[in-house]
Amino acid sequence: MEKIYDVIVVGELNVDLILNQIQGYPEIGKEIIADKMTLALGSSSAICASNLSSLGCKVAFIGKVGNDVFGNYTLGQLQEKGVDTSMVIIEDQEETGATIALNYNEDRAMVTHLGAMSNLSIDNIDFQNLRLARHLHFSSYFFQSGFKNKLHVLFMKAKEMGMTTSLDVQWDPFEAWDLDLDKILPHVDIFIPNEVELLKLTGSSNIDSAIDSIKNRGRHTVIKCGRKGSILFYADKRVSCKPFLNKNVVDAIGAGDSFNAGYISKFIKGKSPEECQRFGNLIGAISTTKPGGTEALKNMDEAMKLAKNKFNYIDDETTG
Repeated sequence: MEKIYDVIVVGELNVDLILNQIQGYPEIGKEIIADKMTLALGSSSAICASNLSSLGCKVAFIGKVGNDVFGNYTLGQLQEKGVDTSMVIIEDQEETGATIALNYNEDRAMVTHLGAMSNLSIDNIDFQNLRLARHLHFSSYFFQSGFKNKLHVLFMKAKEMGMTTSLDVQWDPFEAWDLDLDKILPHVDIFIPNEVELLKLTGSSNIDSAIDSIKNRGRHTVIKCGRKGSILFYADKRVSCKPFLNKNVVDAIGAGDSFNAGYISKFIKGKSPEECQRFGNLIGAISTTKPGGTEALKNMDEAMKLAKNKFNYIDDETTG
């Protein structure tokens, strides 16, 4: 079967209501003021899919939304970026998820209503559709209870269909961190946690022991470390990559998901792991120049102009 997509993203869909320039911290029984508010496409999976498309990849999405205003907005935002949403399930009896994000410089507090995303399950996946793409990306395992103890099946099916795969588990809001990495990672080509998530998932006290505990499972492990850059481990090689620092961060929402998009976009083109890692760092940094996770990445040309002018980065692939 012909591969008509570069990437199929499976995951959660929601909107982000982002509050910036907040005068203080919330307290029960009190009210504070936020000087700026932005409604944006939310969810790790959707931000990654949108930015992959902006970077020139052909992307399709499998997820679930409600038949409501937020659902229509979410689908419209994805479609505007060129993401195929024909495999997204629209439920009349469910609400689209939403996250309220209170943004404080490079840190934030979030409250999420899961809505329809919590009811997407392995049973909603037509595995024959996986034949249409070269790569599968899955994100936010702990928000999607329909995949509990079944995520390895999705990755096994993807590998059977000849796909490469990537996984970003994201934060566990219940902080149980109940995920069987032994069962899943052998079917994952790119495992992309952040530093804190990896420590929680492995029960380790430091990055060295965390890497040691998973180094024989999966192909590439890429650890996102915020302003410290990233760490890549593959084939017994460990590579630290310095960050592209933005001195005037608008917000860090979606920066990790943008890193994912940057890394995957190079990986599916056969670039070296180190080149994928550096490009991931760059796209993550670019994301912090505008509010939300997708506003800074309109298209590849604009992204590369910003990369050159702000971060002194020149991409050989786009400059010839």
